[in-house]
Parts: sequence; C-alpha cells; structure tokens
Amino acid sequence: MKLVVKKNGELLDYLYNNLDMPKKRIKQYLTHGAIFVNNNRTTKYNYKLLPGMTIIVDTDNKNKKTLPFEILFEDDHIIVVNKPSGLLTIATPKEKDKTLYHIVRDYLVSKNRNARVFIVHRLDKDTSGIVVLAKDEKTKNKLQENWNEYVTLREYVAVVHGKLNKESDRIVQKLKETKTNLVYVSHDAEGKEAITNYKVIKESENYTMVSINIETGRKNQIRVAFNTLRHPIVGDKKYNDIKDHESRLFLHANRLKMFYPELKKEILFETTTPNEFKKIMN
Repeated sequence: MKLVVKKNGELLDYLYNNLDMPKKRIKQYLTHGAIFVNNNRTTKYNYKLLPGMTIIVDTDNKNKKTLPFEILFEDDHIIVVNKPSGLLTIATPKEKDKTLYHIVRDYLVSKNRNARVFIVHRLDKDTSGIVVLAKDEKTKNKLQENWNEYVTLREYVAVVHGKLNKESDRIVQKLKETKTNLVYVSHDAEGKEAITNYKVIKESENYTMVSINIETGRKNQIRVAFNTLRHPIVGDKKYNDIKDHESRLFLHANRLKMFYPELKKEILFETTTPNEFKKIMN
C-alpha cells in the first residue's frame, strides 16, 4: 500500500485520516516496523511528514517474525541491535509498555518460547544506535561486571547547532542529577566525572556534525557537554534552549568495540549515519 504525502502532518494522524483503517491497526503496523517513509523504516507515531514524501505500508510485514530495526549481530549468547530514537531501552515507572526490551524479547520468544533476554547497557530514549542485550544471565553478568574493561570504543555521531570554536576538544566535567532527573554540571567533589571527546566532521551554515568518543558512560553526558558549550544537539528538548522543530534527537551511537569473551576476541559493531543527519547537513 503506497501513499504520496499531500500536506504537512504527523505520520499516525496522516495515515488515520487517509486510510480506511482503525488507528489501533495502524499503530500495530508501526510497532512491527511495517511502515516506511521515503524507503526508511520508522516506528514513530509523530514522524514529521512533508508534501512529496512517499509512505509504504507493508501489510504482509506485520505477521512476520522480524524486528522493526536492524540486527547487527546475533548468536546463542547476545543480540546487538540498532535502536531507533524515541524508544526506551527498558521500562521506567512512568512507561512500561513499548520498550526495546519487550520488542526484542517478543522476537526471541517467537523463535523459541523459552528464550530470555537481559539488558547489558542502555541508551537514552531519544538516542538511537547500538545496544547489546544478553540471552542468558551468565553472559549478562560477565559483560556488565567487566563493561569498562571490555569496551574499548564508544563512538557517537551528532548534529549540533552553530559552528564550534574548536575542530576537536576533550570536555571534562563533574555531573550531578536533580530529583527531576535533570543532569547538570557540578563544581563540588560529589559530582561524577564525565569525559567527552569530539571532532568536527562537517559544517553547514547553521549546523555542525561531530564524531564523539566518550571515556565515561554518565547519563546524558554528551547532551550536557554540548549544551554547556552553547552548541546544543539538534532536537534536544530536554537541554536545548534553542527552539527547533525536529522530531528526533540528532545523537546516534554508531560504533562500539568490545571484547567478547565467548569468542575471546574484540568485535567492532558499526552502523551507518541516519539519513536525517545527512539531510539536515545539506
């Protein structure tokens, strides 16, 4: 089923208004990764549409036992996936249903009803990119207990507002968190050290694309680092004082290198830069 967008709107509402289909069924197609905009799979209800975009609803896809996002690696002990922006890694007290954990668990159980899955590490809800999950508790414990030793590269790509003063820099900060889960820079000894390295990849008139390598894994550390520089990440509604109308956070975990004890060697997981990042830079 194919549609050509005729006016601005958000994906779920546009489909509901232009298809003879219940909203619940459209949501199911979105959840199962059966909807593509300009040939890019999306699960976002509020995906921003512009006139001329092409929407394809793959009505056969919903019943296939597939994930609505890319699997980068899978064996008997781990599964590594490319998480989309807007998807929680695991449930919180406020949000318990649609999470990466639940989607991957359902996928594995569809192939083996005794399958289990465990979160090894997390990405922010709004950050897309590489996430490692374990299929057994022993592997999960081994990876978590040795994460800082096993992982030798955590690289991100981001698009920030404006042009940075330096082509590259190492940002060292002390971070604390408020009771409302907002991370901020602290100048006392109780703050947790966060080290963020960046290098400029490309500049345009209004934006800069950067490659980021983190030495620590603090909550929101990249978002806070660039907001402190007054070059916040595009689409960051939590820390960005600059108003923009982008539907996602332009931060993506694109490379992760780790020692995998099962194979007794390092593995490099990589993803391509999201199309939205390339478009905004052009």
